[in-house]
Amino acid sequence: MSTGLLTSVHAQQQPPTPTAVQADTDPVSRFLSDRGLIPSTRPVVELAQQVRDKATDMASELVLSAMNFLGVPYRRGGTSAESGFDCSGFTRHVFENSVGLILPRRAIEQANSPDLVPVKKNELKPGDLVFFNTLRHTFSHVGIYIGDDKFIHSPRAGGEVRVEDMRQSYWQQRFDGARRAPTINARQQNNN
Repeated sequence: MSTGLLTSVHAQQQPPTPTAVQADTDPVSRFLSDRGLIPSTRPVVELAQQVRDKATDMASELVLSAMNFLGVPYRRGGTSAESGFDCSGFTRHVFENSVGLILPRRAIEQANSPDLVPVKKNELKPGDLVFFNTLRHTFSHVGIYIGDDKFIHSPRAGGEVRVEDMRQSYWQQRFDGARRAPTINARQQNNN
């Protein structure tokens, strides 16, 4: 009986080791792994921590807030996790609820907002808005840059909020520009 007790105590002291099977059963991990964004044995928590390490405080909060919506279905005109998001509804929701900045409703209006500053592609930082021409007119699609040439967005009917690589030829050919919210930078400077 004492041997059983020692075995039980010993088993409780050792943390369980995650397996590839466990990571692959999590739908978010499986999705990111299928896209080559994380190895199949790395949990999403580790990816979120990696994003946090690369982003500054306010931008990190914004990016992590956006990551919470991975898998939410696309819905044209959608503005909430409950009903689904379209691309600009997603960016507006994330900015408003994470940093308190209310963006215009449509992607083109966000791109042309006087409250946002144009950013060159080689100067992108996590939290910047990235714009694409996906409907044969400029600024027809928007997402949020998360670092490492990746962005998160709500893509199209039948899709879900997901992470994409801007180096893919589809996105490279359609990139229209980027915008930064100066209020994020101002808050970062005030906190230092």
